[in-house]
Amino acid sequence: MLEAIDITKQFKKKKVVDGLNMYIESGETVGLLGPNGAGKSTTISMISSLVPPTSGDVRFHKQSILKNPQELRRVLGVVPQEIALYNDLTAKENLLFFGRIHHMSGKQLQKKVDEVLELIGLSEQKKVITKHFSGGMKRRLNIGASLMHDPEMIIMDEPTVGIDPQSRNHILETVKRLNQEIGMSILYTSHYMEEVEFICDRIYIMDQGRIIAAGTKDEIKSILSAEKTLIIKVEQPNEKFVQSIRQEAIVKEVQSSGNMITIVIPKEVNLFARLFQLAEGTETTIQSIEAQTPTLEDVFLHLTGRALRN
Repeated sequence: MLEAIDITKQFKKKKVVDGLNMYIESGETVGLLGPNGAGKSTTISMISSLVPPTSGDVRFHKQSILKNPQELRRVLGVVPQEIALYNDLTAKENLLFFGRIHHMSGKQLQKKVDEVLELIGLSEQKKVITKHFSGGMKRRLNIGASLMHDPEMIIMDEPTVGIDPQSRNHILETVKRLNQEIGMSILYTSHYMEEVEFICDRIYIMDQGRIIAAGTKDEIKSILSAEKTLIIKVEQPNEKFVQSIRQEAIVKEVQSSGNMITIVIPKEVNLFARLFQLAEGTETTIQSIEAQTPTLEDVFLHLTGRALRN
C-alpha cells in the first residue's frame, strides 16, 4: 500500500534519516520503534508527504507521491506528536472544523462527529472547551480529528506521550478497533516497546536514522534465540560486583540499575556457580537470579548497546 525506498533526509550537514526502506500492507498495523532522536518523526513526515526526502522515493499503490501527493493525502490521517487542536473550541467544534476541511457538511458531518466522539470516548464532554481537557483527553481528540474523513490509513506519531494510564489504555484499544473492526492500515511510532508489542503485526526498529531490525515480534526476538537474559537481584548495589561480571568474557551485555543487574549470555552457558563466586569475592549478597526469554528491549540492547528509553 505504502512504500519508502532508500529515503534519506539531511538538514545542513546532519543526516537524520539514512537510506531507510520500509513498507505497509493494506490492513496491517506496523510499529516504528526507536529512542527519542532516532529519526521516527522525520520519517513519517516524509512518508505522509509533509516533508520531501533529500533522496529516495515514497510510493502509494506503486505511484510516487513526491510530485503528486494528493491521492495519498485524500485517504491518509495523521496524528502528530504535538497536539493540533483549537483550545478555545469545544470538542465537537474541533471535529466539525476538521470535517469541513475535508468538504463534509450537513447530516453527513453531524453523524460523523457523533461517531468519532463515541469512538474516542468523549461524547459526554463534547461541549467542553478543549483547553479544560486533561492531556489524555486532548490526545484522544487529536486522534478523533484525524479520523473525520474516514481514512484508509492512519499514521500515529507517539500518541500516548505524557498521558495518564487510563487514556493510554483507551488509545491502544482504539487503535486495535480501528485495525480489526474497520480494517484500517496503521503506522504507529513509539519508544514504548510494550505498546508496539501489544498492537502491531510487524515492527521496524530504528536507531540513528537507520532501520536496524525488521519483522514480526517473534522474528525480531529470534535475533537473540542463541542468547538468554539473566536478571540478578542483590541485597545492596555493588559496583565492584558489576565490574567483575563485565570482565567475564562470556558475558555479552551488562546493565545495572540500583540492586538489579541484567546480563545477556549465550543460551547454552550455565553461569550460576560463577556468579555466586564473583558475589562472594566482592562481598555481595545475591537474593535471586531469574532467567528470561528475549524481549524487544533485549534485542534493542544487543543491536545498539544501550537501553531503549535513553
